[in-house]
Amino acid sequence: MITTQVNPTRMELTKLKRKLVTAIRGHKLLKDKRDELMRKFLDMVRENKALREKVEAGINRANKNFVLARSVMDDEIINVSLMAPRQEVYLDIHTRNVMSVDIPQFEYKTKTADEHDIYPYGYAFTSSDLDDAVKSLADILPDMLKLAEVEKACQLLAAEIEKTRRRVNALEHVMIPDMQEKIKYIMMKLDENERSTQVRLMKVKDMMLEQAHNYSKRMMEQQ
Repeated sequence: MITTQVNPTRMELTKLKRKLVTAIRGHKLLKDKRDELMRKFLDMVRENKALREKVEAGINRANKNFVLARSVMDDEIINVSLMAPRQEVYLDIHTRNVMSVDIPQFEYKTKTADEHDIYPYGYAFTSSDLDDAVKSLADILPDMLKLAEVEKACQLLAAEIEKTRRRVNALEHVMIPDMQEKIKYIMMKLDENERSTQVRLMKVKDMMLEQAHNYSKRMMEQQ
């Protein structure tokens, strides 16, 4: 069913055929884009799952070490020990383009490269369990940043997949069928007009022949 009024002319027919070719080509490109986005999205979901399990395991280890440290140390000593961090972390955010989606990339660097600068306290009044807890948190920091990067990428890809899917469905179920119906309607109207023109021409021809026959007949009668 034609949703809008269309002018049944050959110029309009040519224009619609060009639009239809473009729409079909765009539909194929969008389907290819959607499929590739889905492939990358599934890869990132698997990576996200592995990273989350690794980060959660690291956090659990750190929590257990903190619990052990609290069992042998006073809360006041722990709070004082962790009051003034010695190391600093600087985060740089960049983006990379994946199928027209800007994916964030996190890069970090520390104030110093010495791995022992993560301990903001002396070793005289603290337990080794607190050292293990701090070390566990420092070790999982890169994975935590990577997890945040991958999760954000998954969200952005999911939104782009949904947007692309809506465009594909709009072309496939609305725009392309509508243009095909309009082309069919115009061709039908043009054929109908052509038949009407042929009928009129035939009638005009018959009338001219009849007039010529009557004229010849009168001329013969006058002679």
